[in-house]
Amino acid sequence: MTCAHDLRIRVMRPDEIALAADWAAAEGWNPGLADAACFATMDPGGFLIGELDGAPAATISCVNYDERFAFLGFYIVRGDLRGRGYGLRIWNAAIAHARGRTIGLDGVVAQPPQIGLPARLFQYPLRRYRRAWTGAGGDRAARGRAVRNRDGG
Repeated sequence: MTCAHDLRIRVMRPDEIALAADWAAAEGWNPGLADAACFATMDPGGFLIGELDGAPAATISCVNYDERFAFLGFYIVRGDLRGRGYGLRIWNAAIAHARGRTIGLDGVVAQPPQIGLPARLFQYPLRRYRRAWTGAGGDRAARGRAVRNRDGG
């Protein structure tokens, strides 16, 4: 059995960034189709991958926008490897990349306690939005409407 210190964390190559978006989509998240490429252009060192024996195990992005602000996302550990400390290792690497900047983040409602963030740190309740499409054919954006999940998730 491997342990958290066996995780090799490195900057993703541009051709690997799609993996983070694919994993996010598999989790039911909806990153924009071109978001990852735009973020990587802003901060080429901001996408990290954790590997075990050369295979992807975890992803995260922490994109430094300027000297004061960074944004964190794509924080995912492969499902069969969760609960072993890999998430905390890659999380800490991303936070270190931000080098003291204020960090905004996309998050999952259940995640803050797992990474040691008490609920009192959050100024506003966590909300997740999705787009509900109606009808067939034509311009989907014209028919869509934003829907907030009532359960906060």
